[in-house]
Order: sequence, then C-alpha cells, then structure tokens
Amino acid sequence: MFARIVGIALLLLMLHGVPLPPAVASERLPNLVVIFMDDMGYADIGAFGAEGYETPHLDPLAREGRVFTDFYVTQAVCSASRAGLLTGCYNVRVGIQGALAHRSNIGLHADEMTLADLVKQKGYATAVYGKWHLGHHPKFLPTEHGFDEFFGIPYSNDMWPYHPTAKKGFPPLPLFEDTRIVNTNVTGEDQEQFTTWFTERAVQFIEENKDQPFFIYLPHPMVHVPLYVSDKFRGKSERGLFGDVVMEVDWSVGQIAQSLREHQLDKDTMIVFTSDNGPWLSYGDHAGSALPLREGKGTMFDGGCRVPTIMWWPGTIPAGTVCSQPAMTIDLLPTFAGLIDAQLPDHTIDGKDIWPLIAGDPDATSPHEAYYFYYGAQLQSLRMGRWKLHFPHSYRTLAGRPGGTGGIPTNYEQAKIGLSLFDLVDDIGETTCVAEQHPEIVARMKELADQMRADLGDSATKQKGSGHRPPGRLESGDLRYDWIPGQPLDTQLRSVE
Repeated sequence: MFARIVGIALLLLMLHGVPLPPAVASERLPNLVVIFMDDMGYADIGAFGAEGYETPHLDPLAREGRVFTDFYVTQAVCSASRAGLLTGCYNVRVGIQGALAHRSNIGLHADEMTLADLVKQKGYATAVYGKWHLGHHPKFLPTEHGFDEFFGIPYSNDMWPYHPTAKKGFPPLPLFEDTRIVNTNVTGEDQEQFTTWFTERAVQFIEENKDQPFFIYLPHPMVHVPLYVSDKFRGKSERGLFGDVVMEVDWSVGQIAQSLREHQLDKDTMIVFTSDNGPWLSYGDHAGSALPLREGKGTMFDGGCRVPTIMWWPGTIPAGTVCSQPAMTIDLLPTFAGLIDAQLPDHTIDGKDIWPLIAGDPDATSPHEAYYFYYGAQLQSLRMGRWKLHFPHSYRTLAGRPGGTGGIPTNYEQAKIGLSLFDLVDDIGETTCVAEQHPEIVARMKELADQMRADLGDSATKQKGSGHRPPGRLESGDLRYDWIPGQPLDTQLRSVE
C-alpha cells in the first residue's frame, strides 16, 4: 500500500512539472564531480565577466548548465571553507577555522560524515586529487574520510620555504599518494605540473571506474599564490601569469568533460564548479577579481564568500539557465544524499537539499531563511533573501589602493563597519546602508542571529554556543609528522607519546 501511495505521489509530481531526483527517475546512480578552485574570485571566469583571457571550456559548461549567481562558502579562508563543503556544516560547528599549517595538531574529526563517506553508502568509487587542507597527520588524511585515493598536497602551495613571503620555518612541501609521501621536496617545476597531474589522474579515474558510480573531488591548488603554469599555457593570455593559470584550469575542466563524453557518461554525471573563497586582493596582478562585489578573501563581504559557480548535467540540469537564489556549499551534501537516496548523518548538519533550485523548478526558493557568515568564531553577517546584515566588526582592506605586482603583496589596512543592512538586489557591492529604512528587516535578522549565537556562539558577544563539535586531535599512540626544517620529511613520522 505504501509503495502504491508513493508511486501515485511521484506521478502527480511529474504531471505538475516538478523534476524528480535522478535516483528516483533513473536506475543508474549519477557520477558526481566537484571542482573546487583556490582563491578564484567572482569575476574570474567568462560566465562571470572575466577579461584578458578566454575560458573556452567553462563557457560551454555554463551554456549547457546552470549558473549560480548567489552561491556562498561558509568562511573566506582555506580550511574553514573546505570543512563546510565536505561536511554540510558551518565550519564553526565542526571546529575547523582558518588555514591549518604544518604545526597544526588538529584535523577533520573521524565522526564527521564527508561527501565521500556519504556516497560510499551506495558503493561509489571515490578520489581526491589536489589540495586537502583538513589535517596533514595520517589520521586526518582523505583515505580516513571515505576517499579511496588521494594524490596531492596536504595544505596550501605557499606553505613551503620558497614562496617570496613565506614565514621562516616552513619545511619542504610534500606530495602525497594516499598516506605515503612520494615527493619530499616539491619544487617550482613540480608546481608547474600540478594542474596537469591532477587532471590526468581524474581522467584516469573516470576511465578505470566508468562502469560504476564515482565521486571525484578535484580541489586545484591554483589560483592560490605562488602561481605556476605549465609550458602549455605560459604566456598565452593578455592578463599575464594569472590569466595563463586560469586558462590551464579551464583546460582541465575541458579534459574532464571530454572524458565523460568519450565514455558516454556526460548524461549520467553532475559537475559542480566553484571556489573556496574570493581573490587574495593584496597580490594585485597575481590575484583575481571579485567585481562588482565588495572586498575579497579574508573578509565576509560578498567579495570574500560569494563565489563563481556552475552546475552541469546534460539532460537533467536545464541548459542556459541562471539561479539567483542564495545557496551555499553546505547544501551539496544533503542534495547529493537526496540524489542517490543515501542516509544523512545522525548528528546535526546545517545544509539543506537544494535540488529544486538546481533542477530549475520555477517555483523553487532557498530552503534557508538565512545563511550565516562567521569569520573565525565571530558572527559577522548573515543573508536573508535579498538582504545582508553586517554586525560591527573590523576587516582588512586595500581601501582602494592597487595590490602588489610580480607575486609580492601590498599590505592591508584595518577598517571597521558598524551595524549595516544592504539590499543585494539593488546594491550588489554593499555600498549603501539601508538599515534605517527597514527596521523590521533588521529586527528579524537580529533575532535569527541570536538563535545562531545560542547554537554556535559568537566571540564578539562572548557566547559559547551549545552546538559545537570538536575537531579531530592527535592523541597518544597516533602517528604524526614533526616536519622539522632541515630534516628529511619521510623520516619524521613518529608516534605521539
């Protein structure tokens, strides 16, 4: 009887034009590919207004798929953003903030369900190629979080001794194959090959797993400084090295799409292309652009946390369409769960299923009343529909000055903003406060913020919150890397006492 009722309900949904999740509409589970750029700004690809170089592979992806103009990350910095993407939670909830470096003793907790853990329920093959940045000790590496394969670097490519502005004491940058260090001293010549290597591995993975569902997470180290590009694209753009690097990343996307088509998997595969945060503006000609948004990486203005996003799935996601409803990386985990009929974790997550937005349901709206933006442990702003409310906080800015040149950054200065309400529909650049004109909107958003503070806390108001979960920590008997400068990396694995 229950099955009959469900069948009738699904038929009624189809008759009313509501798109069904593919796990219901088709027997084949969809392949999932998430391409996660590093420090790519809102205006850094063709569909979002890039100038000075071409993105001939991302452009058709946008034409054949759906562009998300109001897509956000949880926090405008590396590790925090990745934690939100992979767990479906605000990063503050899972205890990951900032950018974990080589001295960090924490990582993603074993109890957190990642996107890879989720799809493993349905027998997916899983791989990550590129930058991990959620803990570099063995217990935190991707193979402990649902991934069958890992080939890449443990944290950002500037966390090494050769970056012009590197802090003293960084050890050589290692390259991992699963849990083994296969290159103890990544060089600039190696970094020139990163985009190629990680792309080739992704294409190989598609070939090897074409007969089963697979999930590829491709977190490119680029376009994070220091910038490196292979000979294939060196000197190809009018924008200099930055443009060359974006062109190579665009080539990478094209290689993956071509492989899917060659294996007749394009209509069975969903690609999500997005970024971990906005551009590192102090690097000037080695950084991208967030225009027309305000500020960039390291701030929770939209230039820092609103990112260029394309979703592509021929025949399922409507081609040539645009979604201007707010959405966030935390929504991918519950959305993927709905697509493949997988079970969500028992613990609290913050994301919600946004399949109706992705599928182009004309009546779909964001399932969230608001999205919340912490920087560190401070609740700095939230978005509710068209409105963005900032609470008083300080932030870094170039204050209209140009950034640096040749890979050497300009110093930021500190500025402050008071309680400010912006209408992002009429004022995408967050320039004009309209709080006095809309006191009822401010009051509601303050009420929502108080509810979030009770859950996740707020360092600005000295609230602790009750909904935190701890990150993973090294404990007695765990293996750890000391990574002492001047000593070989592959000799520094020891047991914690």
